[in-house]
Amino acid sequence: MANVAKKKQKSGSGGTPATVAATRAGVDFALHSYEHDPAAPSYGEEAAEALGLDPGQVFKTLVADVDGTLTVAVVPVSGSLDLKALAAAVGGKRAAMADPAAAERTTGYVRGGISPLGQRRALPTVVDASVEEHATICVSAGRRGLEIELAPADLVKLTGAVTAPIARP
Repeated sequence: MANVAKKKQKSGSGGTPATVAATRAGVDFALHSYEHDPAAPSYGEEAAEALGLDPGQVFKTLVADVDGTLTVAVVPVSGSLDLKALAAAVGGKRAAMADPAAAERTTGYVRGGISPLGQRRALPTVVDASVEEHATICVSAGRRGLEIELAPADLVKLTGAVTAPIARP
């Protein structure tokens, strides 16, 4: 954990849109940074390993298209997204992974750094129900190599998310 910096964001100025959103909402959080390796095959697994965290506590942010509506799915990096379960969670019929360019354009973040917080345009969000097993979780803070740790209830509140079993082991 030599390259991990843990700090509390103090003000709404600076930072990423995700940290600004969390600061403005007054939630407690910690930031964890690590040196991102561009050759890493999985952004989420890289984050869990670099931070020395259980991959079930680190969540990845995925953007899917559910019946023509971009929808955010937040699932543990130790699992994968069940697209049928995501569609059902938002009352849809079919889901497919969104075009990466559309996801980047809509959220304002780059792939591998998409945060469920502080997106350019608020999207319907579903957080996997396993989030309730943890006192805190980590999600992208809006750039590769930066994670924000916060209480699951704060993530759900800030994103207006619903929780549902949308991850597969």
